Amino acid sequence: MRLLQFNNDGDVSLTEFFEDDIPEYAILSHRWEAGEVNFKDLTDGTSKGKAGYGKIQFCGEQARRDELEYFWVDTCCIDKSSSAELSEAINSMFRWYQKAARCYAYLSDVSIRKRKASDTSAECTWESAFRASKWFTRGWTLQELLAPRSVEFFSREGNGLGNKRTLEQQIHEITGIPATALREYPLSQFDVDERFSWAKRRQTTRAEDKAYSLFGIFDIQMPLLYGEGEAKAFQRLREAIDKPFKGPEKDLLRHLPYANEAPFNSYNRQHESTCHPDTRVDLLQEIYDWCEGHDKPCIFWLNGLAGTGKSTIARTIARKYSEQGHLGASFFFSRGVQDHYILDAISKNENIASQSLSDQWRQLILRPLSKLDSHNSQLCCILIIDALDECDNEDHIRTILQLLAESRLLRRVQLRVFLTSRPEIPIRHGICTIPQGEHQDFVLHNIQPSIVDHDISLFLEYNLGRIRQEWNLGANWPGEEVLRQLVLYACGLFIWAATACRFIREGRRFARKKLDTILKGSSSAITAPEKHLNEIYLTVLKHSISDYSDEEKEDACDMLKHTVGSIVVLLSPLSTSSLSRLLRLPKEEVDQTFEDLHAILDIPEDPTYPIRLHHPSFRDFVLSKDRCGDFSVNEEQAHHTLATGCIQLMSQTLKKDICEMHAPGSQASQVESSRIQKCLPPEVQYACLYWVQHLQQSGSWAYDGEETHRFLQAHLLHWLEALGWIGKTSEGIQAILSLEAHITATKSPNLHAFIYDTRRFAVYNRSAIEQAPLQLYCSALIFAPERSIVRRQFEGYIPTWIQMKPKVQADWSAALQTLDGHSMLVTSVAFSPDGKQVVSGSGDQTVRLWDAVTGVLQQTFKGHSDSVSLVAFSPDGKQVVSIPSTLKAKVFVFLAEVESNRVVVGSNIAGEPWLIY
Repeated sequence: MRLLQFNNDGDVSLTEFFEDDIPEYAILSHRWEAGEVNFKDLTDGTSKGKAGYGKIQFCGEQARRDELEYFWVDTCCIDKSSSAELSEAINSMFRWYQKAARCYAYLSDVSIRKRKASDTSAECTWESAFRASKWFTRGWTLQELLAPRSVEFFSREGNGLGNKRTLEQQIHEITGIPATALREYPLSQFDVDERFSWAKRRQTTRAEDKAYSLFGIFDIQMPLLYGEGEAKAFQRLREAIDKPFKGPEKDLLRHLPYANEAPFNSYNRQHESTCHPDTRVDLLQEIYDWCEGHDKPCIFWLNGLAGTGKSTIARTIARKYSEQGHLGASFFFSRGVQDHYILDAISKNENIASQSLSDQWRQLILRPLSKLDSHNSQLCCILIIDALDECDNEDHIRTILQLLAESRLLRRVQLRVFLTSRPEIPIRHGICTIPQGEHQDFVLHNIQPSIVDHDISLFLEYNLGRIRQEWNLGANWPGEEVLRQLVLYACGLFIWAATACRFIREGRRFARKKLDTILKGSSSAITAPEKHLNEIYLTVLKHSISDYSDEEKEDACDMLKHTVGSIVVLLSPLSTSSLSRLLRLPKEEVDQTFEDLHAILDIPEDPTYPIRLHHPSFRDFVLSKDRCGDFSVNEEQAHHTLATGCIQLMSQTLKKDICEMHAPGSQASQVESSRIQKCLPPEVQYACLYWVQHLQQSGSWAYDGEETHRFLQAHLLHWLEALGWIGKTSEGIQAILSLEAHITATKSPNLHAFIYDTRRFAVYNRSAIEQAPLQLYCSALIFAPERSIVRRQFEGYIPTWIQMKPKVQADWSAALQTLDGHSMLVTSVAFSPDGKQVVSGSGDQTVRLWDAVTGVLQQTFKGHSDSVSLVAFSPDGKQVVSIPSTLKAKVFVFLAEVESNRVVVGSNIAGEPWLIY
């Protein structure tokens, strides 16, 4: 490593040091610009004549002030003419910045301008320039920000602006990098995809450097291959990252689906705030005491009305315990000792992700945690579940609450569950079934109004203060009286205050005008909180079309309802790009409609990321005619619009062999996800999954010869193929069943007959579609009955190379499907009372539970030491009983709970007590 130092005569010289002899040094972080001093300039004495010499002087003088003799500047301390030296330097760069005694970030595009004595407009005239600095957009400066213990920022004039800690909040807001990553928290604790997201919008001069600049972020060393291109460089980087964790363990973890946007610190949630300092003080302390105290209930339920700040509190708790390493989510992704327990569970049951909630909870959470008891005493783990009321399946809610209560069964591992929701009836009833001593409840909207108003005032003062600084709005803006008015209008709802601040921030230099709009549109009367929320939402909507003429406003309002109405009824979020294609609208028109709606919509800069509502209360508002007035959305019409868009999009895009695999035996599991995403982009996958649900919820009916019928006649096999590639065949069968129930044989006999035949065809061939989707056009068709409507409709798709076709029956037999799984003779079968499940016993000593509709294996019960002779459901369908074939002393009868997978064992002769496992 070469270091610079000033000689007595003021000239700069280079000295080379080897690893063990390197002295303390300062290091410069900057953007490369025209006229930089390189290694050759320094050695041949021409450096002083170049524009970049000023940076070298700055770094050296600042190092001297910090009592450091040596300093390092990348432009001239590396001989880039030597490829070997350049490769060594790039692979060492992160470590060099990490070991530097001081790091100076020189921002040439940020200036401290002189202020007149009379100028009292803003405290930080440089902050806007700091936020816009190109230093934050360059690829190499990412590691220069994260590697050093401290980074000190300087303006063009060399004036100090602050350091990484004092400017932490601004840096977080500019980059989206969590504060913990800025505080020397090990980068290995952050998910790989999250670390990649920090670099997503950064640029480098050479394409390959986008990947090379991330070596240190992932603790990777690789040879440089300039000329290989960006894609190849990232491919090699990914392979190097995955190398320590290849083989069967990684393959096993791939069986677990991952909800990318569910973690509190996911990329799409990076701008969602935590509690402002000095707010929610008493409540947060009560929660911390519960988390960390002994002999506390295992569940803390924070419930409150919409907009009262539940999610913000949950994020605050998550951030605190994530920094301490106690957030339960880290359990799933750590590569430490815990993982082999999870891997063991998956290896024993690769279908675990498709099984019941109870199976997943016990096998992937409780059992692995319980195995830590013996060597991880006093382990504390926090599990946070926010907005449980957003789960639209009441049975699932009840099951989730029952399972969460089982956290109490763990002994040395202290698992605490922090739960937030609105006080909806299913959740209240579910909580009531849990013994009182096992849950602690807090009603958020029962906090004293004066405390809530104080916290909202602090929140408004902080956020409006930032807007004041950014746009030089004057030291007295907005003033104490206006703040008091805003607190009054908020009526205890943090979502009102947050929406108002976003709306004002949108105005940028016209922020004053936006504030006046809110003040004029809000009522000072003391009314229900919902009315105040209505007013702020209406203010945002009205403002978004305020610049149009009266005639144009009507069209703008229709477009707003068309697009926003689609967003609020989407069954899974889509990006603006995907939404525009689904609605068949120009993307520019969608962007223009959303331009002034950032206060209510979370619109990512990247058009490929999904757009979301900032708060679910807006959905309730916009679907209510009484609350929303002329802007209200007809929910059924919105579903009809999406159903039509889905059908038309699928008709235009789906085709045979859409992934271009060519071979009929191509396995779905072997297709790269990147190929599937390219051939079946998000909006097409959405259409395939949800078109039937939108059709049902639109309240309209499908008839013979109409759009739905025509689509199925042309594209049924293409649709089933697409579902096979994305692993959603069972969902497709459920959609067919729903469609069959939605269409009457009397009004639409032809369509009803077609869908009935489709159901038989899809259920019979489910396994083949899941494994090799292109078999739809081969084995599935040629083995279908001769008079099958699907076979006759699509017979032209059978490949011409299949010359000899088998003799098949004329019609579908009574056999609906084959349930394949037992390894020996099946001895007993029974249907559940509601007909939705089937239980089977076998000579292989197992009892299996099946979905009677799709044929999917749901659970496998093991424990018998002999062949199973009899199985049966309890009258309520919640339990199954199984009896072995050999009835003698000490042979057990098994009773299993269908939902929980808990097995109760009892002796049939010895009269021993029942044991619960």
